[in-house]
Amino acid sequence: MEEQASSSSSTGASSSQLQPSLDDCLKLLRGERDEQRLAGLLLVTKFCSKDDHTAIRKVYDALGPQFLHRLLRTGIGKGSDVRSDNRDAYLQLSITVLAAFCRVPQIAASEEMINKIPLILETISRDEEGVQTLYKSGGLNVLASQMMILPNGSHMIELSLRLVQIIVIKLPSENVYSEHPTDLSLVVCAVAEQFAVLQNALKFEALHLLSTILSNRNSAPVYDALRLMENDVWSTNLRIGIVAILQNRVAPSHKLHALVLAECVISIVGERWLIGEMNLTGSQVSLPADRCILLILESSRVEIAVLLNDLAYLKYEASNASSNRENILVKQRNLGVAFSLVEKIIKLISSFGGEECESTFTKIISGLNETIGVVLDYLRDAKEHGQMKGDDLLAAVRVIGSYLAEAPDACKDKVIELLAYMLSIEGEDELRFGVSVTVVGYLIALIDQNNFTSEDNGSIFLACDTILNLLLKQEQIKFPSDDPSFIRLLVALSHWAEGMDDASIIMMASSICSLILELTSEESLLNHPDFTSGDIGNLSKLIRQSFVMCGQDLISDDAKAEVDLFQIITSAYSSWADRFPSIKQAVESSGPFGFRHVS
Repeated sequence: MEEQASSSSSTGASSSQLQPSLDDCLKLLRGERDEQRLAGLLLVTKFCSKDDHTAIRKVYDALGPQFLHRLLRTGIGKGSDVRSDNRDAYLQLSITVLAAFCRVPQIAASEEMINKIPLILETISRDEEGVQTLYKSGGLNVLASQMMILPNGSHMIELSLRLVQIIVIKLPSENVYSEHPTDLSLVVCAVAEQFAVLQNALKFEALHLLSTILSNRNSAPVYDALRLMENDVWSTNLRIGIVAILQNRVAPSHKLHALVLAECVISIVGERWLIGEMNLTGSQVSLPADRCILLILESSRVEIAVLLNDLAYLKYEASNASSNRENILVKQRNLGVAFSLVEKIIKLISSFGGEECESTFTKIISGLNETIGVVLDYLRDAKEHGQMKGDDLLAAVRVIGSYLAEAPDACKDKVIELLAYMLSIEGEDELRFGVSVTVVGYLIALIDQNNFTSEDNGSIFLACDTILNLLLKQEQIKFPSDDPSFIRLLVALSHWAEGMDDASIIMMASSICSLILELTSEESLLNHPDFTSGDIGNLSKLIRQSFVMCGQDLISDDAKAEVDLFQIITSAYSSWADRFPSIKQAVESSGPFGFRHVS
């Protein structure tokens, strides 16, 4: 027994002597060869406690920053002397050691550690699991809370931008945006300031991050959070930054991002953002308040011209249009942004008034006329090539209609030439109701001018014909029964025909109104904010007048068009008369009218 105990004691002592100590590891870490240092690191990770800051400090001092830096580069594939099958092991080892070092505050704050952050960011960006860990550990919340207090243009701001970008790009946006809308809104505010004040390459990184966050399809919660901000300094900063991009010579991709960002901001705060303060606090440079809207309009015009030219080439001249499908879709998406901005500018000028806006208004109208002319030329080209379908064509018609509703005389010859074609355009998958709204808006604007000439009536009749043909196909198109544009058209047509004794005007107005009335009821109309009891009275007079004209033979048998229109009126009337008691009473109180038959 004593011999056995003696033998056991001897074996334990021998084992203890063979087990490496911290000093042994430190000697290896100070070795001249990488193999020695690597062996030292492997050993030290096995027995050095993560909470023993003194031991960790000794390891850090013995190893030095350079070897760990090279090990990390090798692990992410930037080294040239290590086989690829060892990289994962080296990466894991270097990250483990870095994590241990950063538990010591003095080491974590050292310049050597901060300089390694770009490599760590690159490592994280390659691994979704790493990004998830950063996100779930509250990384976005920490970044959002600190970015506003970091010095402008500092290295830490740059690193923060890249960390946020990794999170919003790598992780599912539906989760990030719904879980952290307030944090993302704070990030937008902080980055907006950098975007406004910086004049270096970091300005473009800020631009791309802002457009990425705000143009995401799941960004609605972030929009809501930004609207709740106590002040709108962030939107002013974005205006300043966007103007700086658009008025300088930068890559086209940067200008496109600036337009995307502008479209997003307007969606959040409204069109009035286009005109406003342009001066940074403490800046000696003063820019006019209309600089932003004029630059966005000009940049959008140029973008539209270039994109439409590219699309026309890809569609009609490229050798293999089918292989260009993806390229076409990208250009159509970009075109949609430019069109949206033009429409927002059109909406804004509809509220302009007063001499203080006259100069700006004139410049905007000039730019819009040129833009709409380019779009009409694109539609003419599409018509000549027999193109009847395309979302880009639909978008073109919509922006034209928006402008014609405000300026019905703009590009009149081109509009009249293409009016019927514009009504026939379909989307990629189906006929779009929105096309008709273009002509409806144009027609309402013509009528509202209230100074009709024979030329005006010609334009009105052409627009009426296209709308009438569309309404006759309502079974296929399925118009919304409460669409405000058609309700406003009812009001406009009844005013157009008021006091007229021209049978063609009465019959055209009455036939269109009769077809629209098929879609609704008197009760629904009277509950609509754009319709009053006086309007139902005007409609009653119009429909009654058409019956009186026909009943008293005020329409000659040779006027086949008017007789055909009356048949439309009587057919529609029979379907909706009971739903419109006021109109029914007005018509039937004037006496019985037989329905004339046309052979």
